[in-house]
Amino acid sequence: MSKSKKPNIEVRTITATEKPITKAANPTNIENDKGLPWIEPPIQLDGLNTMVEHSTILPQCIRAYKDNIAGFGIGVRYIDDIEETDEMRTEYSKLEAIIDQLNLEMDTKEVFEDIIEAREIFGIAYLEVIRNIAGEVNQIDFIKETKTIRKTAPIGEIVPTEFFYKGQPIIRQKKFRKYKQELNGKTVFFKEFGDSRTMDSRTGQYSEDVDISYQANEILEFVIGSRDYGTVRWIGQSLNVDGSRRAENLNNNYFQNGRHTPLMIIVRGGSLSEESFTKLQSYMDGIKGENGQHSFMVLEVEDTDSKVGFEDDKQPSVDIKDMASILQKDELFQDYLDNSRKKVQSAFRLPDLYVGYTTDFNRATAQTAQEITEQQVFIPERKSLAWAINNKLLNSYGFKHVEVYFKAPDITNPDDMVKILNVTERAGGLTPNIAKDITQKTLGKTSEDYTEKWGDIPLAVSKTQAQHLSATDFDVTTQLDNAIKKATVNEDQDVVAVMKAVKKELLRKEE
Repeated sequence: MSKSKKPNIEVRTITATEKPITKAANPTNIENDKGLPWIEPPIQLDGLNTMVEHSTILPQCIRAYKDNIAGFGIGVRYIDDIEETDEMRTEYSKLEAIIDQLNLEMDTKEVFEDIIEAREIFGIAYLEVIRNIAGEVNQIDFIKETKTIRKTAPIGEIVPTEFFYKGQPIIRQKKFRKYKQELNGKTVFFKEFGDSRTMDSRTGQYSEDVDISYQANEILEFVIGSRDYGTVRWIGQSLNVDGSRRAENLNNNYFQNGRHTPLMIIVRGGSLSEESFTKLQSYMDGIKGENGQHSFMVLEVEDTDSKVGFEDDKQPSVDIKDMASILQKDELFQDYLDNSRKKVQSAFRLPDLYVGYTTDFNRATAQTAQEITEQQVFIPERKSLAWAINNKLLNSYGFKHVEVYFKAPDITNPDDMVKILNVTERAGGLTPNIAKDITQKTLGKTSEDYTEKWGDIPLAVSKTQAQHLSATDFDVTTQLDNAIKKATVNEDQDVVAVMKAVKKELLRKEE
């Protein structure tokens, strides 16, 4: 037998090279670049708009998102709760002016209401952003024709882009998309928000030699999900939306074409005369809708035999059978329609209270529904939208102390507030300033805090101190009375006079 050969083992020594080991400075994930210059939406956007228009529940859900996310207005606030400085006041006033002047055609919050509406219909919405000569955002316009916008994948060279974090500039590397709008035979090109290069709005090409009147504006998109054109929130319920529409059409068709005389006419021993048949046919053809509800008809029959006279047992007869039991009594598919509505609402995570169905609510359940919906739906949406404004739209201003936020409704339960205040007051945590602040906010008013020291002293502490001082004063007064009596017995008039003067002064201070 031959011995098997042992495998050769090589040993290599790897030495350090002159070049240092580095990491990629840019994202290295594979983009969704299919080699196509322009990406088309995966579904027909016109169909989505039509389904919303004909739905009995989608408009209410979308309106609830509009009203509760951006409908309460946009506010400005300080990022940190610190003592206000002149720099902070300057930033606050500047940001307020910017928000008020972003769109002069409507309230700025209405622009974002339109964005939310389009985003909930199509899964994506677009905002045209215009900058001034200094490169600062000074105007925004909502693009109404969402379905006319097309985009590319992130293409071209990587561009250094400046961002501000707490007022400090940071450089990031990024690829940008191109956008175009095609409407009525015209095409306009846009660049992605943050792209500092100059683009020709007529050709979509980057060039530094473009007249200022033809320089492309930027588009800031608001998208649901991570797909190129977003994900429609209710797309999984499209069959229910379409089925509900068909069920409603069927019910509506009954009122348009339903027969109001559900019967069967049976002729025995004869046949309808030609004139009666024609009248019956005309009657049935014209009975649609409300026509003929109170009409009546006379039927004439002819004997089928050739005899001149009728025999008693062969006289023709007409029987009318009632068939109302087989006709529709009320609208069909009520359970299906109700279940479909609930499924669509679940896609938006909205309770009945927000879409007009309030029959099963009382004060307690309504309060609970509002609190849960605020926490799970509207508060996260407001924060996400505010982040896009602060960190994208207005980032170029480099604000350090102020930020934009979307206002929220006050859903505080008065009964819970009373319980909390009672416990807080007994525990010594409620001061006059806190009580005043809560009262003024509840009444919708504002006022300044008490400037005296007692304004920040808990009520329980102040009460205890007052009781202690009263008890001490009572003991001193009692001691003085006893001393006066003792001095009187000893006939020490000088001591009596002094004690009475001290008592008189003490009582005067108490008053």
